[in-house]
Amino acid sequence: MADNRAKRGGTDRALIALTEKYEVAYWSKKFKVTPAKLKYAVKKVGRSAKKVEAYIKLQKHRASDKSRIALSEAYEVRYWSKKFKITPAKLKAAVTAAGHSAKKVGAYLAAQKAAKKAKTTKKTTKRVAKRKKAA
Repeated sequence: MADNRAKRGGTDRALIALTEKYEVAYWSKKFKVTPAKLKYAVKKVGRSAKKVEAYIKLQKHRASDKSRIALSEAYEVRYWSKKFKITPAKLKAAVTAAGHSAKKVGAYLAAQKAAKKAKTTKKTTKRVAKRKKAA
């Protein structure tokens, strides 16, 4: 949107003018936020429409679901890998198998760990039985 309706250049379209009511209405509708949230975003990151859009997307992502694992965000992969004490590759495999919910991924990993432990216990039991037969 242009700050001045007579100016129609690309650089003017890339900026958000909070002093113009029609611009606030346009950008609020475009980004699907209230005018107050738009004004706050502009004060935080500046008048650039690209920066404001990126900031709003980040805020929406953070607010949408705190227990949702977003593999597209590197900081989330690091956080959840550390939290579950697994490698990022194993985390990605678990999310693929169980879904993006942190609760479901935690349950999936716990089930995998229990299955591995049961398998190890079964092998140990067989070894002990063989030793008893040999003795």
